Amino acid sequence: MEKFLVVMVMLASCHAETQDLSGKVFVFPKETNTDHVKLITSKTSFNALTVCLRFFTDLTRNYGLFSLATSRFSNDFVLFKTNTGDVISMYARDGGTEFLSLSFPPNSWHSMCSTWESENGIAQLWVDGRPTVKRFIHSGQPISGETITILGQEQDNYGGGFDATQSFVGMISRVHAWDYVLSPPEIHHYMKNLFVTPGNVFNWKALEFKITGNILVDEEVM
Repeated sequence: MEKFLVVMVMLASCHAETQDLSGKVFVFPKETNTDHVKLITSKTSFNALTVCLRFFTDLTRNYGLFSLATSRFSNDFVLFKTNTGDVISMYARDGGTEFLSLSFPPNSWHSMCSTWESENGIAQLWVDGRPTVKRFIHSGQPISGETITILGQEQDNYGGGFDATQSFVGMISRVHAWDYVLSPPEIHHYMKNLFVTPGNVFNWKALEFKITGNILVDEEVM
């Protein structure tokens, strides 16, 4: 009987569901090479992307924040915090660049939006309301194919290849993604928690996701 109950709990934790996560956070409580949240979308082609999220951590090592892979590229769109405290690496179509001279004090909420356009290859970050310089990553080729999108781990292959030393420990909330570049006023609205058109790729207010491992959905505390 006990074995049956354990199996049922494991199956429930892997079941995909759609929820309004307003006022909620994903809690990633430990370093692991397995636990993650998979975000689900039916979209398979992206000429551009905007990804916005909020995160809270005390980590000083490197960690993955957002990892979108296709069968062709494991780094089709990735946000990765390096262990140098002021750098975010962004990847698109396996090309990458680094955004420098940022600031992420530990044990504080940080809001981040990232944008990329396939036509000109230009990428930009917005961190806690402030834009970075615009940098080139990769142009002329949209993201295409069935995607696997992961929070809490960085994919080294399609849907896996996780490294515990790159896992995220902390809280993530208000994840939205759009298949176009949000305007600066819309990004400012997101940063200030004002109304913004919900993401049409991932929408925190109607998010389809699947949890694997010991990850909690908890109340958001400002």
